[in-house]
Amino acid sequence: MFVSDFDYHLPLELIAQEPLANRADSRMLHLRRGSGTIDNRHFRDFPCLLRQDDLVVFNNTRVFPARLYGRRIERRAQSFSPENAASSVAGSVEVLLTRQTCADPNNNDWECLVRPGRKIGVGAGLIFGENAELRAEVISRGSFGERILRFGPVEDFFALLERLGHVPLPPYIDRPDVPEDKERYQTIFARERGSAAAPTAGLHFTNEILVQMRDRSIETTELTLHVGLGTFQPVRVNRVEGHRIHRESYNISREAAEKINSALDSGRRIIAIGTTTVRTLEHAASLSADGRVTAETGEADIFIYPGYQFRLVNGMLTNFHLPQSTLLMLVCAFADREHVLAAYRHAVEQRYRFYSYGDCMFVE
Repeated sequence: MFVSDFDYHLPLELIAQEPLANRADSRMLHLRRGSGTIDNRHFRDFPCLLRQDDLVVFNNTRVFPARLYGRRIERRAQSFSPENAASSVAGSVEVLLTRQTCADPNNNDWECLVRPGRKIGVGAGLIFGENAELRAEVISRGSFGERILRFGPVEDFFALLERLGHVPLPPYIDRPDVPEDKERYQTIFARERGSAAAPTAGLHFTNEILVQMRDRSIETTELTLHVGLGTFQPVRVNRVEGHRIHRESYNISREAAEKINSALDSGRRIIAIGTTTVRTLEHAASLSADGRVTAETGEADIFIYPGYQFRLVNGMLTNFHLPQSTLLMLVCAFADREHVLAAYRHAVEQRYRFYSYGDCMFVE
């Protein structure tokens, strides 16, 4: 199967640069995966499309200011200290923190994407902030082109990120982040800090929509998957089967596992909000013979593409994804490639808004 099989044409003006003032006003394409039939709706219709015995599963990860702009230090010796930093500044750098490599509070090593990559090799020193309040050293390079950065000790790392970091808007949003993005690029149920990108299907929900779901007795639960390289790393091979997904940290609570297993046992539909939720559920199901999930913390690296047999998910809400991306492949695995690409062509013709701040699609 070729990566080019998942291509489509998207006019650049359809890439949403700003969110709507009211999240629930977004448009929603309703795709029935069995027949391929589609309807044009709005997201405020979503509660009415659910069955009263459905279980809806959210990803409650919270985006942190994961993008840092700093300076590279010329290293003339193996030691690096702030005293010699000012006289050794070599150039500007951009760093995107994607995953903390260890839960140990004394270990502040991070998996990162860096620019310009060709100038940031192992051993490079980086400084961030006007007074070099945050410092790091590149200690290794990964097989995906990522770097592992070891940050120097600070009193409160995340408090410093809140001051120095930027909202990690995707590169197709062609503008700098603004203070309003700190909440706009965050779901209303975001609680667990750790994502380098928002689980964007969840951005459409408002408190009013959640109340409507509760009024219809729709059961909900939450899990956590921290979005990192596995979600947005581009596919650099020609054949789909040759791609490997990077690991992303997840957690499923005891309460969530009980609700998911109860829905599975009773034959009720499990509706996943976003591809990150789909991947977490299907990864957890793959660890057991009967598809039941257990309460656990782990790392998911499941790659879902056509031919995959879903074990838990019966429906999904998802945004529109980039051509040739693993996220588009996942949706095609769930709803048939031809049906999905036809739906995307329809969305382009009908001038839907695409990607993170854009419209959505409900597939059942």
